[in-house]
Amino acid sequence: MAHLAPVWSKLTPLTVVRGEGAFIFDTEGTSYLDATSGIAVTSTGHSHPKVAKAIAEQAQQFIHAQVNIYTHYRLQELADRLEAITPEGIDTFFFSNSGAEATEAAVKLARQYTKRTNIIVFQGSFHGRTAQAMAMTTSRTGYRAGYQPLPAGIFVSLFPGFPRVGGGDGVGFNEAIDYLDYLLAAQTAPSETAAMVIEPVLGEGGYIPAPVEFLQAIRERCTRHGILLVADEVQTGFGRTGKMFAVEHSGVNPDILVMAKGIASGFPFSAIGSSHDIMKEWTVGSHGGTYGANPIGVAAAIATIDVINDEGLVDNAAQRGAQLTAGLRKVAETHKEVGAIRALGLMVGVEIVDPITGAPDATRTAAILGELFARHHIIAMSAGTFGNIIRWMPPLIVTEDQISMILDGFLASVEATARR
Repeated sequence: MAHLAPVWSKLTPLTVVRGEGAFIFDTEGTSYLDATSGIAVTSTGHSHPKVAKAIAEQAQQFIHAQVNIYTHYRLQELADRLEAITPEGIDTFFFSNSGAEATEAAVKLARQYTKRTNIIVFQGSFHGRTAQAMAMTTSRTGYRAGYQPLPAGIFVSLFPGFPRVGGGDGVGFNEAIDYLDYLLAAQTAPSETAAMVIEPVLGEGGYIPAPVEFLQAIRERCTRHGILLVADEVQTGFGRTGKMFAVEHSGVNPDILVMAKGIASGFPFSAIGSSHDIMKEWTVGSHGGTYGANPIGVAAAIATIDVINDEGLVDNAAQRGAQLTAGLRKVAETHKEVGAIRALGLMVGVEIVDPITGAPDATRTAAILGELFARHHIIAMSAGTFGNIIRWMPPLIVTEDQISMILDGFLASVEATARR
């Protein structure tokens, strides 16, 4: 298309005109099952009637109510809703527009509260594309290449299960914890470490869930050393993993919670949550944003939370995720090119490997995705450092029949590409 920046990578050639539930429709009226949810964003499906109505009604009252100048009347309502569904200790909220902005806010808050500078992140992470967030992102060189130097003070620790180049077993729990302790002893002392920032499930890194014991061990070290634990739940939050937030699977309570993507069903909106004791140390005026706490975003977020609760979408994510995972494992039993399958709710990753060597196979992955799209009208995406993970993230409203469509299409696509 003319006059559009070519920097955007493109998954499909589609030009779409509308979306409904789990489907999108192109200019020819052809429907496609969207198993990407706009990269795990359209949690309640495309244009859920209740969310669309809330947005339309709010647009008639206020489009922009600048939060530094006056307080929009529904702001407190959203804060109350979030306090009710977030982990214990998270009771005070700051709103912005994107996951990267929320990540930046979390880092600034951690540094102001602790009066320390350094941040520990974990191998395979993705935290965004702004300068600070890029410095924290380690899942793929393409996200950082050409932008050095990036902000300093970022230290990278190991993530259990992160795959090796040749396809062998990834880093184990003990090795990962030993390296974290080494990092604190050798590179960033606890007295200069403000926060550890972790995705409870690696997103761009390949849909790898953090083991429960790993999150608990990180929590213990953060508590012992006065380091803040930041859970980046941009992709995992709002029911995606079969819990409202992924940290609930481990019983770990973070000090700061980062939220975006599914929070407002696709309207650009994000938040961080923390305790009032931490938030009150954030110097007034040291952070903000012209569009933060946008009233349309607030309305969309409230409606999204209502739909998730009223329609039982957290439970549906758990059930449909189990159905999808079981079906994928059945395919893997008879197809050696289908490797490890990792899942938490409707956040499901499938490794595609060379059937002889077991090495990551990005070419075969792309072929399967192309077959899914062209022949079965199913849109899915890849992930992972080596480009060989097919990640399934359909909307939380996805049905049993739609999951069956995905499984049928995947099996046929694996078999079709194996014959080439």
